[in-house]
Amino acid sequence: MNHFQRRKGEICCEDVPLSEVAAKVGTPAYVYSTATLKRHARVFRSALRGLDVLACFAVKSAPNLALLALFAREGFGFDIVSGGELFRALQVGGDPRRIVFSGVGKRQEEMAAALDAGILQFNCESEEEVRQLSAVAVRKKAVATVALRVNPEVDARTHPYIATALSTSKFGVPAARVRKAYALAASLPGLRVAGVACHIGSQIQSVKPFVEAAGKMRALVPLLRKDGHDIRRLDMGGGLGVPYGEGRAPDSPQRYGEALVKALRGLDVEVLLEPGRLLVANAGVLLSRVLLRKQGHRSRRFVVIDAGMNDLLRPALYGAHHELEPVARPRPGAERVDVVGPVCESADVLAQRRLLPRLEAGDLVVLRTAGAYGMAMASQYNARPRPAEVLVDGRSWRVIRSRESYKDLIRGESP
Repeated sequence: MNHFQRRKGEICCEDVPLSEVAAKVGTPAYVYSTATLKRHARVFRSALRGLDVLACFAVKSAPNLALLALFAREGFGFDIVSGGELFRALQVGGDPRRIVFSGVGKRQEEMAAALDAGILQFNCESEEEVRQLSAVAVRKKAVATVALRVNPEVDARTHPYIATALSTSKFGVPAARVRKAYALAASLPGLRVAGVACHIGSQIQSVKPFVEAAGKMRALVPLLRKDGHDIRRLDMGGGLGVPYGEGRAPDSPQRYGEALVKALRGLDVEVLLEPGRLLVANAGVLLSRVLLRKQGHRSRRFVVIDAGMNDLLRPALYGAHHELEPVARPRPGAERVDVVGPVCESADVLAQRRLLPRLEAGDLVVLRTAGAYGMAMASQYNARPRPAEVLVDGRSWRVIRSRESYKDLIRGESP
């Protein structure tokens, strides 16, 4: 569900024509719908009724302060993976007691900052990290609450770059070493063992891998309690996929919630979940303008737009599909084209061999389902300033991140 619909032929975000946004802030620009964000947040929370749940928004998916503030108001905590994400979460008034610090490599100064903030939990991913966190906590005369992230070796059947629970993955402690790793954590000063964690990947289409992982975690909790650990939290991560407009639609949040409730009911733990893409992907589009048409070899036609792989990396990085369509009423007829950006890389293809209405120079287009890992992964490659970000709420809208200037490109540099 999203609030990007055609009205009198033109795509609007809620009650705002996208042509109005383009006229005032230029292109490329990310545009987000408040109504979609709120709806997704509430649907997700509703789907988990029956469990004691703390939902922590995955900051890495969409770290803009305005979006984080919206989720904080909706009662979400935050899942962070860096000191910078901690800073962002605190800037919007995020409650540190609802912040979980994940990630396979945490700098010691990041650990110290999180201890100073008083976060809920560190999800540690190796024995060496546990030792480092203990040393930082002792030095600061603090106590770090920890869970160990277990690699349950569940094949999430997703893109290999976003599958995190295979035996070859860098993430988590291998299941065969988990009980020894917990014994180590319990023996070290400055640490309090309180939970167990796992995260099996992203853009997962079916609830089956989540159920498999939940079953393994459910079996592990009583073993850890038998070993003397006071396990009160189970972090199941995130990862439920969204429909990008290609292939079968993923299982719904409702089905996901029902499956987790059934798998974990009665375990006597607080369940932590880390949704990101699920909440923001369909709430955002990348608005762009056609620069020119280009005839390639024989029948190959190109449409060059002003958004490139530095603005939306997912197609180049993952071969990801984003639905693309004109903002104005589509012209009759269709043609097969490659929609490409201006970046000096052959990988800068946003839509390959796509059947689209004829597009001409000056036309506005949108790439849909771009709210997650769009602006979050944007760069200044080719010395291209990053796009503006806009948040729409009904008939009103505001710029929540100004377009970068050329001076922004060289900030901090010296000739």
